Amino acid sequence: MIRLFPVALLFLAGSAFAATSPECLSCHERDTPAAVARWRASAHAGTVGCVDCHGSDHEAMTAGAARVDTAVCGRCHERAFQQHVASRHGMGLHSGWGCTRTLPRRDPRECRFCHEEGSTLPKSTVHCARFLAQSSEMGEIGCNRCHQVESSCASCHTSHGTDLAIVRRPEICATCHMGPDHPQWEMWQTSRHGVLYSAGGETAGPSCQGCHMPAGSHNVSAGITMTSGMDLLPADERSRQREKMLDICASCHPRESSRRELARGDAVREQSVALVDRAAETIRRLNDRNLLRPSPEERPPHPLSGQQLVLDSQMLYENLSRAERLFFKMKKYDLAKAVKGAYHQNPAYAHWYGNAELKLTLSEIESEAALLDRVAGMNEHGAGPPNPDSRLAGLEQRLQELKRRYERGGMTLDEYTAEKARVLEAVRSSAP
Repeated sequence: MIRLFPVALLFLAGSAFAATSPECLSCHERDTPAAVARWRASAHAGTVGCVDCHGSDHEAMTAGAARVDTAVCGRCHERAFQQHVASRHGMGLHSGWGCTRTLPRRDPRECRFCHEEGSTLPKSTVHCARFLAQSSEMGEIGCNRCHQVESSCASCHTSHGTDLAIVRRPEICATCHMGPDHPQWEMWQTSRHGVLYSAGGETAGPSCQGCHMPAGSHNVSAGITMTSGMDLLPADERSRQREKMLDICASCHPRESSRRELARGDAVREQSVALVDRAAETIRRLNDRNLLRPSPEERPPHPLSGQQLVLDSQMLYENLSRAERLFFKMKKYDLAKAVKGAYHQNPAYAHWYGNAELKLTLSEIESEAALLDRVAGMNEHGAGPPNPDSRLAGLEQRLQELKRRYERGGMTLDEYTAEKARVLEAVRSSAP
């Protein structure tokens, strides 16, 4: 037995040696010593080495083409991988810039992931105009740094360390879940939950992980009843997800009390979306009358919709009229603060940063619309006796307005036909 012991040690050492060859360590202990030190201190040391995750193609590694994606981690961490894939984090690229849903697997850091060489046109249907409208540098820093969470476990976990105490801290979520369009970090931090957590830790108040990753689950979407764009899930799925969230709430609160609180959040969502819809209709009517400046026809083409008015989740934040700029703020920032502030039980975000700003911005949009309508009326009618040419110009504008409204679905064919006939008859009856 004494003779066999060194042999057994040699066998175990050989396993680690195969995983992490001396060729890797001889360079990386010199060039990236901190990464090696983190690996040596991790649970992977001695069992999972460089080749196991990075592969053996050193040329591809140095060219940045051998990325360690979630599927690599999933070979060992299968349960966590499947939970991740089923969650909204697993659709990060789809919701963020959308290319991976329809494109074959490519390195998303290169232009050819979306475009043929030398072309600015997407090579296949994509789902995020904002990404396509950015420079490659801004797309990488401002978009992919968060939305690559789908394909990189290192977005939350450290690259070479395995200390779970780090990823159980709520601060790990703050890099992406903060800012004007999704300030969940700020909402939680200043809510009663966050204040209690800061004062007494997880036993006093829940962290992000306590509610959204219970028992270490990687399905961060469990319990959420709407999309990131505030659209409700189908009723059956919504009911199932609500019960999942109530299961989590019930560990600290009476279930029915939590149900009532979440129902208040549902009501705030409905009320807030109605304000945004009212603003959108105001802007569509301005566009019907060709009162937006620059008009959609005067702008660079939208990456997905060409020279059309876009007010949905593909709306850009450049080359806009003032009314659209106000609407972007309202839909992208104020709506998120009101609704998510309500669900995170943060009164200031739900009310002052959210609800109040929604109503103030709607007032600005409607005031802008009234001013544009008045100026347009003055330009159409002018001063002095009626001018036949101006009357014909006004008729042409009115007919064009009706046509735009019909084409965007703002009126039925019967309504369009009847209103067009009414306008023409009014002009005929007023003719000298």
